[in-house]
Amino acid sequence: MFQIASYETFQDGQIIFEDGSNGDWIYVVEEGEVEISKNVGGLKIVVEILKEGDIFGEMAYIDKAPRSARATAKGTTVIGTIDRTFFDTEFNKISADFQKILKTVAFRLRKSTQRSVEAGRGKGD
Repeated sequence: MFQIASYETFQDGQIIFEDGSNGDWIYVVEEGEVEISKNVGGLKIVVEILKEGDIFGEMAYIDKAPRSARATAKGTTVIGTIDRTFFDTEFNKISADFQKILKTVAFRLRKSTQRSVEAGRGKGD
């Protein structure tokens, strides 16, 4: 399905990427699990737990904005990094109009996730 450029093994609790970091890569969970979380007002909010075959890091790659959450290994986890040249080639085959649609969807998902996280945080206040 995807051309994988490299594999990396992470141990339990090891950070794969931080919220706000540069989004140059898209990843696939090959083995184990990845926790996607946000820190809001000093409270960690788990957005999602990803399992084998799940893709992550795509929003920052598509909309070129900083990463919107932290990715952390749960247990021993093997991550495949999708080859950037492969992905760029495939993405650039899509028309400019459709690329704009995908970027808009990524931007709206980013905003929606942030609002949901903030609303969830507000419940305990």
